[in-house]
Formats: sequence, structure tokens, C-alpha cells
Amino acid sequence: MNNWSSHLDLLIRARTPLIWIRSGEEERVQVLLEETSRRLHPRRLATWDYIDGLKGILNSEGLGARQPMAVLQWLQKLDDTNPTILLVKDFHRFCEDPGISRMLKNLSVQLRHQPHTVVLCTGPWTPPNDLDDALTILDLPLPQESEIRALLSNIAITSGSPLEQEILEELSHACSGLSEARVRQVAARALAKRGQMGLEDLSEVLEEKRQTIARSEVLEYCVTNSTPADIGGLDALKSWLDQRHQAFSNEARAFGLPLPRGVLLVGPQGTGKSLTAKVIAHSWSMPLLRLDVGRLFAGLVGASEARTRETIQRAEAMAPCVLWIDEIDKGFGGDSRSDGGTSQRVLANVLTWMAEKTSAVFVVATANGVEKLPGELLRKGRFDEIFMLDLPSTLERLSIMELHIQQRRPNLKLPLSTVVDRTRGFSGAELEQTVIEAMHLAFAERRELQETDLILAATQLIPLSRTAKEQLSSLKEWASSGRARPASANLNQLIDPE
Repeated sequence: MNNWSSHLDLLIRARTPLIWIRSGEEERVQVLLEETSRRLHPRRLATWDYIDGLKGILNSEGLGARQPMAVLQWLQKLDDTNPTILLVKDFHRFCEDPGISRMLKNLSVQLRHQPHTVVLCTGPWTPPNDLDDALTILDLPLPQESEIRALLSNIAITSGSPLEQEILEELSHACSGLSEARVRQVAARALAKRGQMGLEDLSEVLEEKRQTIARSEVLEYCVTNSTPADIGGLDALKSWLDQRHQAFSNEARAFGLPLPRGVLLVGPQGTGKSLTAKVIAHSWSMPLLRLDVGRLFAGLVGASEARTRETIQRAEAMAPCVLWIDEIDKGFGGDSRSDGGTSQRVLANVLTWMAEKTSAVFVVATANGVEKLPGELLRKGRFDEIFMLDLPSTLERLSIMELHIQQRRPNLKLPLSTVVDRTRGFSGAELEQTVIEAMHLAFAERRELQETDLILAATQLIPLSRTAKEQLSSLKEWASSGRARPASANLNQLIDPE
């Protein structure tokens, strides 16, 4: 019996009248409650839904069908000799009714002196204010790896094709972050295809995870093949990330190192922040989850906080993983007074989780500026480190241009000293665009790319360092005050001398 089941048992034994189990896994909740009723015998489990009414009670089957008030009245009249756990399904849909709300409040008082418990099971929901004090909330986490292992093992044995321990471990690890129902679907498809489960099902697991994340509305499962070789320069950041990757190992735990928290990447647009997040996930062989902060802020009061909790739970269940919070300055940099303080409450939940988390979720946050970032986000301890990704130096520009030319024209060698000098103040994205524009010039004349094409393309592009000079100067001054580490190996080479 795990800690969650123990806590549920305690709540029921303590005669907690109304329990809201926050979960969309209705079948799993019912199974867990059946196990609870067996442990807490003579308590029995009864279930109710709007279509079929009451189930599990002799002589009362079907009672209350299409009548939610009737099942509450039935429980209200039940004597103490038949202690009952009543699971009411989809009941949150009826709680806005004044009569239902009043009855639940009455039961919340009456059942403190009786051995009966009402359990509501639903996902994100904002209860009426009248029920805030009456409901006791219990979050059901997604299945742990040990639970998934036991589930897959039982399915395999039942099918007549037991799994080898090594394959079972790998499949169980891959299924982390899926609901029990989704794990069963993966197993069912495998049995339908080949009559047994195996490593061939890892692609099915990956697709199921993508589907699960897609349904979350807030998280996006990103597929990436980017490697450190795709990043020009940023040697200090690459070295630091290599050290942090090693800190995820069991040897690091034995050495006494904590799990890495994450990194905040600050810098102008086009300096490689998003690419770095993709590179981290691919080179560390971890799934990359992109968090859309804007979608956290739902319209209903309390819904944003609920989505935040669900998102954190989903990310932790998929650990080890990389959680990419893109443009965090836009998501949490607004005026909290304009949204009733919702952004501040969501930010507080995220920061508390980041400071206290013990799961292998590595947070990569990116920001184009710091003037809108709240101070508590920049405080030491939220991230392992804050890096400044500045405009590339001469050597880094040369490396970036060679990289983009090599990707597109693998066998072409060009002198680049002149164009590198002409692209002072260009970001990595602007250097890539220079190469692409030069290739358009060459292709239009059906000839090979030349140095003159690159020089011409560079003269036609106006870099961000000129159009937003004051903003970049302010960002550089902030970083140079010791609040962020330079992502390039030599601080003096970050920007070429004027």
C-alpha cells in the first residue's frame, strides 16, 4: 500500500464527509476505492452515475437514475450499521444547483458523526464557493513506475507471454507519465498486432505520450534531433550543461549531489536560446515538453491554478524530462493587477515547485529581456544558473556561418573573413538568414554560392542590434553586473570592440 492509499484510508477512518479526488481516471479511482473498502471492512463501496443510478447495493440497484438528489437522500437516511463509501461520478455537473449544494453542505455536517463518505471524482473543476470549506481535496497522481511495472507484468502473464525483466523495466520506464487507461491501450494494441508485448512497442508508447500531451492544451511534446554541433559558440554553456547531465546519474546521487533544477537563458532574439533547449533534450535522451504559459491563464477563476497543478503533475510523471518554458518574460512579466493577481498566484505555484521539487525535471526557461521578469524568479535557488547569450563574437560568427554553409552546401569552401567583419552585431538567426538570402541570389542565376553573395546579403539586412540598441545595451549592463554568467567562454569576446 502506497502513501496515497494510506492517506485515503486515514481520511475515511477519520469520517471525512466529502472527498474530492482530483483525477480524470474514473476507473482507476473506483478500483482504488474497492481496495480501500476491503481494507476498511465492513465499509462497502457504492457507485452512482446519472444514467445507471446506484450500483453495488442489493435491493437498491438503479436507485437515483437521472435523480442526483435521490442518491444523496438515500445516503442521508442510511443507518450506521452499513458504513458506506459512495462514489458519485460526474457529480460536479450538478453542484451548481442550489438544492444539491445545500444537501452536500448538510451531509458535510451530518456525516462527521456517521461512518459514511461521499467521494467525488473529476478532473479540473472550480467548486461553488459554498462548498469550499466542505470539500477535502485529494490529488491522485499518475501511476508510478512500480505500478506500471506490475500492470504490464500482469497483462503479459494473462496473455500467456511473460516479459523478460529487462524488457519489462524498459517498457515501464517508457510508459511513465501515461494514465493507467493509456498503458492498457498500448498493451492491447501490442497484443492485437503480435500477440505479445516487446521493445517494438516503444514507438507506440511515444505516440501515446504525444497524444496525451496534446490533450493537455498547455504542454506540447516536441520532437527534436538537434545536437551540440548545431550550436555555434556558447562553449561555456555547453561545458556547464555537460556537467549537469552527469549529475542525473546514480553515481551523482551516491556522491551526494542533488538533482539539477534548471537553467534560465537570457539574451536577444536569435541568439540560440530555443535551439539550446532542443539540444539539451536530444543530447540527454530526454523528452522535451514545451510549456505555453499563455494557455495557463484560463478564463474561469481558479482554473489557471488547476491547470498549473495538472501541468506540473504531468511533467513530473514523465521524468526524467526537460520542461521548456519559452519566453517566460512574456508569460509572467505583465501587471498582476490587470488579471486579478492570477499571474502572481500561478508564478508562486511554479516557483514553489521549482524550489522544492525532487523529480528529474530539468527546467529550461528562456527570456528576451529581464526588465519585466519578477525579482523572485531571478533569485538564487530558483535555477541552478542564469546564462546570458549575447551577440556572437568574431570567432563565433565565423563558426556559425561555416555551420550553416556546411549544412546546405557540404563541399563548398569560401573565404569568410570579409563577410564576418561586415556582420558585426548580427545574431545567430540573422547570420543564418544572411546565408539563406545569399543562396537565393546564387540560385536565381543558377550558379554556385560565392563570397560576394554573402557580402551583398549582409548589407541588405538590418540587425536587431541597431534597431533595438538601447534595449540590448541595458541587457548587457545587467548581465555584466554579475547577475548572469556569459554563455561564451571568453567574456571579453562577447561583443567586438566598436
